[in-house]
Amino acid sequence: MGFKFGELVKFKNVIEYSISPFEQRAFAGFLSKGFPNLYRRFMSQVFYVAPPFLGLAFIINWANKKNAQLSRKNPKDYENDV
Repeated sequence: MGFKFGELVKFKNVIEYSISPFEQRAFAGFLSKGFPNLYRRFMSQVFYVAPPFLGLAFIINWANKKNAQLSRKNPKDYENDV
């Protein structure tokens, strides 16, 4: 066989570059670029995502209150019971 696991298939005209795991820096630029990018992405999408979630939360809250109100027994129906 002679093939290693990562080299089972060879493609023509495809070039791959890789860096040793010991040379990579996993958190390079995390504080300087990560948080500003996170803030920018959050602010660009919050007005698309938040209104449906808030609307759904208000509808669920209203439905739970209405269900509790309609599920109560009327005390006047049981006044004369002994």
